[in-house]
Amino acid sequence: MQLTVNGHAAHVATGGRPHVDGQPWAAFVHGAGLDHTVWALQSRWLAFRGWNILAVDLPGHGHSDGPPLESIGAMADWLIALLDAAGAPSAAVIGHSMGALIALEAAARAPQTIERLMLIGSAATMPVHPDLLAAAKANQQAAIDMVNLWGYGQAAGLGGSAAPGVWMVGAGERVLQKALPGVLHCDLAACNAYQGLEAAARVRAPTLLVSGERDQMTPLKNARQLLAAIAGASLNVLPGAGHMLLAECPDALLNAFKSHLLSPRAAVA
Repeated sequence: MQLTVNGHAAHVATGGRPHVDGQPWAAFVHGAGLDHTVWALQSRWLAFRGWNILAVDLPGHGHSDGPPLESIGAMADWLIALLDAAGAPSAAVIGHSMGALIALEAAARAPQTIERLMLIGSAATMPVHPDLLAAAKANQQAAIDMVNLWGYGQAAGLGGSAAPGVWMVGAGERVLQKALPGVLHCDLAACNAYQGLEAAARVRAPTLLVSGERDQMTPLKNARQLLAAIAGASLNVLPGAGHMLLAECPDALLNAFKSHLLSPRAAVA
């Protein structure tokens, strides 16, 4: 599905189902250097349970046109504009990694629009190692290698995929390799510069954080700091998991969707 946002074509996946008037809306926001395909399982699962789905390609990513945006704030504004272009009066927003920062900032900026949050592999700040930033700026394969090395838990490194025939680390590498030159560095620099505690204090949407016990990119202690800053938020820790929870723990993540998105959508007072 193609929308026009800020004068550029924006691609969204609908989870294999057409949008239906009166159904709730959910937007999925991917992480640095990635695209909507990382949400294939989760977006389809929710679409076939009566939700209108917008699994986005951020500008300059996947099939969306325009240059990649250089700050989390600009990406949050783009997401809010995309929801308006899609005709979604309100939506649950699910973000992973950089996408969680975008969701957080969007919820702070548009509380009337963002009615529920799921922040996966998240923290209020996401400092990026200087070596990773330098390799990404030079468009080196080493940047992708570092993301994969630090991103997956031990089971993934040994090939322990929950989906038969899928090599998690290799699949993740291929998605990153498809990104245009400069996209990964732009995203990582935006993450590195963002400070989210002030935005977190303004969030009023019911919020669930889902974190991996062995996440090296957004460590659990940083997720707990974000948890404390969001009124009424809760935290689901997945044992033994790393940062790439969408691939590492698909069943546990779907259980989190059931508990948070399919429960009554009451706002935080």
